[in-house]
Amino acid sequence: MLAVPQETFRLTVMVDYNSPVLGTQHAAIYNANEFKKEISTCRTFVFLHELEILLSHNLIKGGDMDNAIVLVDRELPKDKHEYLAKVFNKPNIEVKGKGILNNTQLKFFNEPARHKLLDMIGDLALVGMPIKAHILAARPGHSGNVAFAKKIKEVIKKEKAKKAAPRFNLNAEPLMNVADIMKFLPHRPPFLLVDKILELGPSHVVGIKNVTMNEYFFEGHYPGNPIMPGVLQIEAMAQTGGILALKSVPDPEDYLAYFMKIDNVRFRNQVVPGDTLVFRLEMSGEIRRGIFVMKGTAYVGDKIATEAELMAQISRKKHSNGSAIENLTAKIKSKK
Repeated sequence: MLAVPQETFRLTVMVDYNSPVLGTQHAAIYNANEFKKEISTCRTFVFLHELEILLSHNLIKGGDMDNAIVLVDRELPKDKHEYLAKVFNKPNIEVKGKGILNNTQLKFFNEPARHKLLDMIGDLALVGMPIKAHILAARPGHSGNVAFAKKIKEVIKKEKAKKAAPRFNLNAEPLMNVADIMKFLPHRPPFLLVDKILELGPSHVVGIKNVTMNEYFFEGHYPGNPIMPGVLQIEAMAQTGGILALKSVPDPEDYLAYFMKIDNVRFRNQVVPGDTLVFRLEMSGEIRRGIFVMKGTAYVGDKIATEAELMAQISRKKHSNGSAIENLTAKIKSKK
């Protein structure tokens, strides 16, 4: 099998069983709109000698002359006709020389090849996403189709990972160091999980957590196999996002950011001592009545470690006269 990248999906198959009945056949689909009319109704096919083996093992109980094409590549004796008629519950079974059992009328001259194409479309659906390529296959089968689909999926996964991981200069002078971060966040060691802020824009933030063997949680998680707990990765991500949210008010030291909801969390790779976690969070929409939503991704090198969607609310530490939410909303508007 071969996949040639292009802007649209196209599939071409060839079948050749060195059979005088089947011969060499080709089938192709150029547009998904062709599938229902040209491909979906094409029946599976089997050679009679294969059928006899299946019947001897008490298989293909649902097979009949309507849902399968039986190819006969040799003359049949009369007793074989009677046996097959009984198996398929037919008054008689007929084949004129070499050809198709019971002289079944093909829906298309190349119906067997089209059925192979149908099989491939179903198997390639396992990729789970649209394929932009022209796929050429010779004598395809389910096991080969599935193996090919897995290879395509693996290539897509690797390419996606490369594109997904942005490049950061970890040695650049940070916008905020630990001392600056503690002016924004109330967290303190050992629960301060952000070491520096590299980028801080109107709607995004990039922060870093250097994971060392000295972290307190490695003592129990797990002895001899230290792994950073996923919940602490989310906490570190949230602290990074909190800086972005608190930047929206002129006096962030007077406010706190509280979690409300965490959605679509995915832990894709383990985080271990020596790793540098890079968090990138993007604001989803505007802050409304102190509530904000962010999409966060944590990277270790070129790999995604963790993904999550976070919702939180900014609240004043100490209530003043009037509504804290109203005061916060006014501050955000005035800053804009």
